[in-house]
Amino acid sequence: MTAVKRVAVVGTGVSGLAAAIQLARAGVEVDVFEANAELSALGSGISLQGNALRAFAELGVWEEASAAGFPFDGMGMRAPGPQAPVIARREEGEDPASGLPSAMGMPRADLTRILHEHAVRAGATVRFGQRVTGVDSTADYAEPILASGPAGRYDLVIGADGLHSSVRTALGITVAPEHTGMGIWRAFVTRPAEVQFTELYYGGPCYIAGYTPTGQDSMYAFLVSDAGDHFGATAEEGAAAMIEQSQAYGGPWNQVRADLSAGNAQVNYTWFTQHVVPGRWNRGRAVIIGDAAHSCPPTIAQGAAQGLEDALVLTELLVEREALDEDLWDEFHARRVERATAIVDASVQLAEWQRDGQDHSADVPGLLGGVAQRVAVRA
Repeated sequence: MTAVKRVAVVGTGVSGLAAAIQLARAGVEVDVFEANAELSALGSGISLQGNALRAFAELGVWEEASAAGFPFDGMGMRAPGPQAPVIARREEGEDPASGLPSAMGMPRADLTRILHEHAVRAGATVRFGQRVTGVDSTADYAEPILASGPAGRYDLVIGADGLHSSVRTALGITVAPEHTGMGIWRAFVTRPAEVQFTELYYGGPCYIAGYTPTGQDSMYAFLVSDAGDHFGATAEEGAAAMIEQSQAYGGPWNQVRADLSAGNAQVNYTWFTQHVVPGRWNRGRAVIIGDAAHSCPPTIAQGAAQGLEDALVLTELLVEREALDEDLWDEFHARRVERATAIVDASVQLAEWQRDGQDHSADVPGLLGGVAQRVAVRA
């Protein structure tokens, strides 16, 4: 017996689809509401750490995800300059318990597609073009409200609808993402053979320049600098901006610029944000998870991983318990709020150290080591 029999999930991001997979497999009736008319193909690549890969294994999608992506071990650091000399290499090895690699890159669109396919295969119904504008939550039921009217009563509504969550607003939660003052250009480009893992360049005109392999023939490159108003930039303007800002970086960046110059790169721009909803993430029979509940700069590549952890912890409790009661919510928040807050705080701290221009080389290993120890343990 499960704590819920009928659940509405709002959003087809990684946390929403992961929740849909787990609940549908347990025999729960799941409807997923997505505002867009189809799965989003926006974005470039995504960096995934070991805890995200363990989540894929638990969801039963690891084989397909790894085939669509590029698993690798650790990361490297290079210095600016024409030769881009390698100055450090950190290797972590496989997870001793699971045998999974320590990291992976993959195209965002492929990850969404794989999760969607598994959710539908498990029995979830995905309803595209259905924007949830409100939630009516009582002690007995929760009901998503669409532009066309109420969508029906459910035992639970899971708001996994991202940074600008309408579910969060509907629940009266006023905490929302705040800009950190940093922005990132990303480009989906050809992978040079020498790129076998994430490499970061510190110094030069950008706070960070780097790239992550996402497949046998692809990678995504990124440049982090002060936030600017580039959201209206055309593809050509975005490529020109990345070419200009990356001139100080050699090595594989030469191939990145060649792709950008030839018009062979998908370019997008976003700002870094930060927020954590303190205390409880639920209001009655509605709850927010993933980016709706917390966001952080991608400085330690934990955004998607934390959303996956939210989904797995929540669905584990919903499947194992017999009632959607305060004990269930207390355990969910005990396992998720402090952990997510610590990850956000560490990500923000690393971004602030990058911005202030001071030498924090002695502090960074301790911060990253603490995060690694935390996420090595299942949420």
